[in-house]
Amino acid sequence: MMNILALLQCIQPYLSKTDLRRMSRIMQAMLSMTGRVTMLGLSRWAGKGGSYRTVQRFFNAAIPWREVFGKFFEQHLYQPEGEYFLVGDESVVTKSGKETHGLDYFFSGLRNRVVKGIAIFSLSLVSVEERRSYPLQVEQVVRSEAEKAAAKARKKKLVKKDKAAPKKKRGRPKGSQNRDKTQVELTPELKRIQKMVKNQLEALQNLVTVRYLALDGHFGNNNALQMILQCGLHLISKLRHDAALYFIYDGEQRRKGPRRKYGQKIDYRNIPQKYLVATSTQGHIQTRIYQAQMLHRGFAQVLNVVVITKTELKTGAFACVNLFSSDLELSYEKIIDFYSLRFQIEFNFRDAKQFWGLEDFMNTKEIPLTNALNLSLFMVNVSQVLLREFRQTNPDSGI
Repeated sequence: MMNILALLQCIQPYLSKTDLRRMSRIMQAMLSMTGRVTMLGLSRWAGKGGSYRTVQRFFNAAIPWREVFGKFFEQHLYQPEGEYFLVGDESVVTKSGKETHGLDYFFSGLRNRVVKGIAIFSLSLVSVEERRSYPLQVEQVVRSEAEKAAAKARKKKLVKKDKAAPKKKRGRPKGSQNRDKTQVELTPELKRIQKMVKNQLEALQNLVTVRYLALDGHFGNNNALQMILQCGLHLISKLRHDAALYFIYDGEQRRKGPRRKYGQKIDYRNIPQKYLVATSTQGHIQTRIYQAQMLHRGFAQVLNVVVITKTELKTGAFACVNLFSSDLELSYEKIIDFYSLRFQIEFNFRDAKQFWGLEDFMNTKEIPLTNALNLSLFMVNVSQVLLREFRQTNPDSGI
């Protein structure tokens, strides 16, 4: 087995010699052990110098994980000639009990319902050439009372209104004024993510030039877009399949009055041929890709939209996906490729849960819990370094 202590020498400036030695013992145990990755389990597999008390001391130490992730990536995973972009996503881990720090109810995409547990938000750097994601920052999502109250208020607004309630008049209310859509009030969630993104960009400024951040459809809205633009990045995300998009008006303008911006509203089954950029047929499925600069009444800026439509030629069944970017010059191939690569962060979460204890921890206090969460994602990067060498003689091997 590779000398783990030698592999960790690059992060020595951020950890004491004692913590570094403890960390190497714990990582060797994680690589060797079977069963749940808990402190007790680790102590049983750590061997000499890895008692339960030693493991406990490590998990109670304050560790600058962002610097540890960054230095390890720079030393062992960074390819100077490679192209990179950021991705972010949230993962939910179910937990019972009452004492775990940050315990709350979160929506789980895997279970498609709200579950009791903890949530983490991770930022990863994706290598376009390697088609792989490397976690760089992990933070637990701890919602304040004000954030919970705001969520409840939004939920009440979505409840169907009483049919007996008087209907609003059509048209714009008298006295209403245009508002600047670039000036938005960020939610606590967006503020938390913005802080993470700015800290990550500051850490990467002398290493990698990052221009894009890919997020899932939850962030396909104007508030998220303005937050990303404030960080100096472009957003790549997804809109609703039935988003009300408009082509830019290119007809004759009136001599007086406001200039017309919005052209024809998109009909997804009859998009003009001039926007068609690619077409293919596989079996009975015809795929068409369209790209256009379009407007959405909820967004402040023009969007670079890529519409992917699929039609079943026998039955006529139809479906579409709407991807977009705030970079108007980005090609449709890169928008599709970058958004597809966003899913690599899901493999990070899968490996961390399946192999490195992201779902096994028994810690309840803030510092031990933070260390457990970060260590599981850090092991994703360590495993990639070990596999890179091991696959030279065993090309089909996995974790």
